[in-house]
Amino acid sequence: MILVTGATGNVGAEVVGRLLDAGERVRVISRDPAAHSFPGGVEVLPGDLTRPETLTKALSGVERAFLFPVLTGVGGFLDAARDAGLRHVVLLSSQTVTFATPGWVGERHLRLERDVEASGLPWTFVRPGAFMTNDLAWAPQIRGDGVVRGVHGASALAPVDPRDIAAVAVRALLDRRTGEAFLLTGPEALTQVERVRIIAETIGRPLRFEEQPPEEFRERMLRHGTPAPVIDELIDGFAARIGAPEEVVPTVEEVTGRPAFTYAQWVAHRAAAFGATPA
Repeated sequence: MILVTGATGNVGAEVVGRLLDAGERVRVISRDPAAHSFPGGVEVLPGDLTRPETLTKALSGVERAFLFPVLTGVGGFLDAARDAGLRHVVLLSSQTVTFATPGWVGERHLRLERDVEASGLPWTFVRPGAFMTNDLAWAPQIRGDGVVRGVHGASALAPVDPRDIAAVAVRALLDRRTGEAFLLTGPEALTQVERVRIIAETIGRPLRFEEQPPEEFRERMLRHGTPAPVIDELIDGFAARIGAPEEVVPTVEEVTGRPAFTYAQWVAHRAAAFGATPA
């Protein structure tokens, strides 16, 4: 039995589907099981990673687990997992843990990785960079006036498709790739301007990127609930990638045996979210 936490997220839902396709028995936990729909064959139990008293039944009979990065209170899960005899945990971490200055986001993921290591459980860390799905935040602007407003449009990242993150996590679970840490990027570094152009070509609508003053961008992100330290790191990170594209790593293909999905393939997969008319 494999337990998947965060099973309604962009990565967790893909992990569930791929494990089922591989013929594995899958269990998920949810604070409110009735509020979500899961594929047939999935065992759904109530549970909360931050409340270890809810996890005893969920961990019973489980050999391996995919752990969503709840950044506080995960120690209780690790204690319960160790008591239940868990033999392998695959943690969804972050590329930021590898930065010389991990920052607000990286420090929290580092603490989580250290907690997992200290638990004594066999582990694997999956460390993706920026998710392609982050660009779904542009969807309201694209469906509106077709103008994506942001900072440092010339900054070039190599975002990764959550389907690829899940594929690597599943291979780690199935192949027992313990003691390894996988750094993941997409197959190409693209500026924000280039990504908007790809969306435009895919959905067949004229779009453009409009440079926004950093303070306006910061205020908008604050209104959407993003913590101020995260916004500042985003702005600084974008600035650092102008003329210095993020390095692409081949981990997805090395682990899964197939090329990583391109940004254009991801946009085609999620075109409806950007207002594309179904063919």
